[in-house]
Amino acid sequence: MAVIGISRFERFFRAAAGLDIDKSDLRRYHEFLDAKLYDLLLIGQARAKASGRDIIEPFDLPITKGLQESVHRFRRLDEEIEVEPILELLARRPPLDLTVRDVTDERLPEIAGGLSYALAQAFRIMFPDRRNPQTEQWEAVQRIFDLLL
Repeated sequence: MAVIGISRFERFFRAAAGLDIDKSDLRRYHEFLDAKLYDLLLIGQARAKASGRDIIEPFDLPITKGLQESVHRFRRLDEEIEVEPILELLARRPPLDLTVRDVTDERLPEIAGGLSYALAQAFRIMFPDRRNPQTEQWEAVQRIFDLLL
């Protein structure tokens, strides 16, 4: 990731939850995004197949009320920080059995932003005194997301 991208993500996590992240955190963050986007698309694929379609529509993705609210909060933060263009590069779609409709694909960076905002808030809730999450905190937060998504 380019230096400008790193500094934008540092600003994003600071603004979203008062976190100080470093390059190793960005690697973990990227792995988190890949895994969670894949999970959402996998469920979307199952829903599309169950409906007899061979294309994943936006409504197939399991976007909860909380994630939708995090997307809205991300949008407000992103107006100032402008992380979404970088998320367009990071929100890579994994290979699936079905085709993803373009409009669904176009929503992935925004969904990644909502996941990012929710991730930052999860750190703040679970570890309120920790400004720089370490491996142990990352693993705990990821386990919570694995339970819910």
